[in-house]
Amino acid sequence: MELKKTEKLEHSMVELTIAVSAQEFDAAKDKAFKKSGKNITVPGFRKGKAPRKMIEKLYGEGVFFEDAFNIVYPDAMDMAVKEAGIEPVGRADVDLGDAEEEGGLTIVAKVPVEPEVELGEYKGVEAEKETVKVPAADVKAELTRMAERGGRTETVDRKAKKNDTVEIDFEGFVDGTPFDGGKAENYELTLGSGSFIPGFEDQLIGVKAGEEKDVVVSFPEEYHASDLAGKEAVFKCKVHKVQETILPEIDDEFAKDVSETSETLDDLKKEIAERLKNERQQAADRDFEEKVLDAVLENMKADIPEAMYENQINTIIQDFGYRLQMQGMQLDRYLAMNNMDMTTFRSMFRDQAERQVKVRLALKKVAELENLTVSDTDLDEQYAKMAEQYGMEAEKVRAAVNADALTADMKIDRALEFLTTNAKVKKKAAAKKKADDAAEGEE
Repeated sequence: MELKKTEKLEHSMVELTIAVSAQEFDAAKDKAFKKSGKNITVPGFRKGKAPRKMIEKLYGEGVFFEDAFNIVYPDAMDMAVKEAGIEPVGRADVDLGDAEEEGGLTIVAKVPVEPEVELGEYKGVEAEKETVKVPAADVKAELTRMAERGGRTETVDRKAKKNDTVEIDFEGFVDGTPFDGGKAENYELTLGSGSFIPGFEDQLIGVKAGEEKDVVVSFPEEYHASDLAGKEAVFKCKVHKVQETILPEIDDEFAKDVSETSETLDDLKKEIAERLKNERQQAADRDFEEKVLDAVLENMKADIPEAMYENQINTIIQDFGYRLQMQGMQLDRYLAMNNMDMTTFRSMFRDQAERQVKVRLALKKVAELENLTVSDTDLDEQYAKMAEQYGMEAEKVRAAVNADALTADMKIDRALEFLTTNAKVKKKAAAKKKADDAAEGEE
């Protein structure tokens, strides 16, 4: 076998022209004959006993061609890829091959490869970064949520108030006719939760157990059921029970009950403030990373082959399928339930896949330009961290996770760290910051 020609094509494709000698291809035909010739019947011979030449004379010279091609192709491609010094990123588009007069074969394969990446300015790019704050009001709100989670309910003999839970039967009518999904019995509804159509819960404030009330509301114009959107509805409701939520006293004893480390309410407030700060800082850091990457990608040039996008979509869908299986559902069942075919489902992940591919290519290029390396010690430490994380022996993790792949991922992580460390933090424009602060205050 010999690599005759290597030619770069558009869209990061490389065309390889491979010559297979007559002797090599004849040997492949002989293997094909030994494998499948036993199933071929030739008049005058017992089944599987006819010689190869007799079978070729009867059924044509090409009778073993395809099987022989499949035998010779893997070795031919391995040789050609190594000789050309390329790393395929997807399946090759292969001509079945042209038989030569001397009995040899010429294979032409178009192989997708990683594109040449050209980065613009990537060091010191500017991006906005949120300044993390934890106002006392946020700590107080979190304390209230914690108290609500530990609250208990009591049935009360009085008119319902906001934040009470009422147990009701209801049935909805539009133009005097009941509609699908508009009826329920013994439904527990917390007044003020906003879980029902706007105005519904407000009209139940003031009712008592045993009372009946007609609640008149209008469905929103953008309501998901188009036949109800914008229409007025009457819900006939009967109240069975009114329940009040009794919250625990927020004091030192409460702090001890809800925290393993806090002895006082002040301790708990500090714990909550620190947790909220860490959560918001992590979110701000992730947002900053994305904005830095946006700035780098904006100036990146790369002729990315379609195969890389398709491979990434495959990976996303595979991960999606694994998560479904953990919930006891198969992907095909999920698609059927959502009245969706695979083509439509794949299209949902196209933008995500494109960004992931571009980000990895950009970070790989940064690692190359900055000569970011991973030492054997670094690799050993990473294996040890993974072993601790998954509760496995380090050697088992090492056997399961390819060292080259892990090294590549670690370089990607270091490239991202390099970009964010060297990026310039840009303050929010005053008008935008004022609007954001106002929106935060409304929440």
